[in-house]
Amino acid sequence: MQVWYGSEQVPARLTDPRDAGTVVTVGIFDGVHRGHQAILARVVERARRMARPGGERPMAVAVTFDPHPVLVHRPEAHMPMVASLADRLEALAATGLDAVLVVHYTLDFADQGPEEFVRTWLEGLLAARAVVVGEDVRFGRGNSGDAALLERIGRADGLAVEIVDDVRSPSGRRWSSTWVRELLQAGDMQGAAEVLGHVHRLRGTVVHGRRRGRELGFPTANLDAASAGVVPPDGVYAGWLVRSPGAAALSGAAGRSPREERLPAAISIGTNPTFDDVPQRTVEAHVLGRADLDLYGEVVAIELVDLLRPMLAFDGLQPLLDQMRADVVETARVLGVGAPRSIRPEDVTAG
Repeated sequence: MQVWYGSEQVPARLTDPRDAGTVVTVGIFDGVHRGHQAILARVVERARRMARPGGERPMAVAVTFDPHPVLVHRPEAHMPMVASLADRLEALAATGLDAVLVVHYTLDFADQGPEEFVRTWLEGLLAARAVVVGEDVRFGRGNSGDAALLERIGRADGLAVEIVDDVRSPSGRRWSSTWVRELLQAGDMQGAAEVLGHVHRLRGTVVHGRRRGRELGFPTANLDAASAGVVPPDGVYAGWLVRSPGAAALSGAAGRSPREERLPAAISIGTNPTFDDVPQRTVEAHVLGRADLDLYGEVVAIELVDLLRPMLAFDGLQPLLDQMRADVVETARVLGVGAPRSIRPEDVTAG
């Protein structure tokens, strides 16, 4: 999948009348949840159906924005993204899109009228032959553009417009990024994964910690929770540490991402109340059975599969060590992997 960071990176050939053009959708796509996936699948399908007799077809393209418009219009708002831009691009690539245009969102950009946005960016820059959006689409100054206006523009300009009905869960609730945030903030990782259609990821650079985990026999990769995205409540989680994710998306290069290395991990989120010298929240991942990893400075992803327990304060070092061993065994069980040889399940009793 190609990634175009700004209008200047969009290939000029798209506007050549001999080119097949594009089928386009527009949105933030935060988390790329099941509702997003339904729209993106229609974009890809429609592009394939519009292939010319010689086999050439329009490119399936998504237009997304960074930063989130809410953070531009209301800088004081606290609304962490469900997924980083890199993870968003990686998830978009998995849908079969040919390209994504990342537009740097500013107040000047937001001041465009809805007609100007459609005709300048979609019809002009991207040579859109068709536009596919959800029924809740909003665009242009003050979000004044909606599905009805887009259809009127399409009829006037000869632009095919497809409005995809909301996709809902079995309970009847609409899949949404807001719902994902609610579940993450409640620590319901399985519920969030059901809405997303995939496990929730955090991403960040591994930084030096206080090395206390290594001293206790449980070395960890430490991420700054402030930069990791939507971080769920304090506690211990079963999950995966993922190395080298999304390098192709980060660079904007075409082709597949390099093979990921997914390592089972017990993940601690919080300030570690047993010790009083950890004032900031951290994300610490202990890779099961691995004390040989050197991850400092490496960008990794953390996938959170299930919440094992809340963060607890222990009365002394030995109860903490007992509980950490129990956490490792429970993590192995949840993930369906073998526990480290150094920790036998039958010898573990939680503190």
